[in-house]
Amino acid sequence: MLVYDGQCRFCECCVGLVRRWDVAGRVIAVPFQDAAAWREVPGLSREALETAMHLVSPAGRVYAGAAAAAPLLRLLPGGWVIAAPLGLPGIGRVASAAYRWVARHRHRMGCASPACRRGH
Repeated sequence: MLVYDGQCRFCECCVGLVRRWDVAGRVIAVPFQDAAAWREVPGLSREALETAMHLVSPAGRVYAGAAAAAPLLRLLPGGWVIAAPLGLPGIGRVASAAYRWVARHRHRMGCASPACRRGH
């Protein structure tokens, strides 16, 4: 299950790409505003869910932000090709920094969510 901000146009666009790529229907995308998301990701605050996407793997492991990218890609047809380099030394830090930058600036990328506008 992929938990994202359902009020963010940027996030909706990204989830739309995942849905089109996911021809086998392996990824269930749920906005964190949906009560089901809270049940599937116990122990996470609303603030944590507003700050980053979260992936709950089929095994129940929870990944957040950039750390969710590789496991998510591995669920998609051919996604392993993009996921493989994410495991190289140093790439994780770069991916995390890039994810944080995009998350902080998504209000400039069409987001309409109150979480995106907070502090801007």
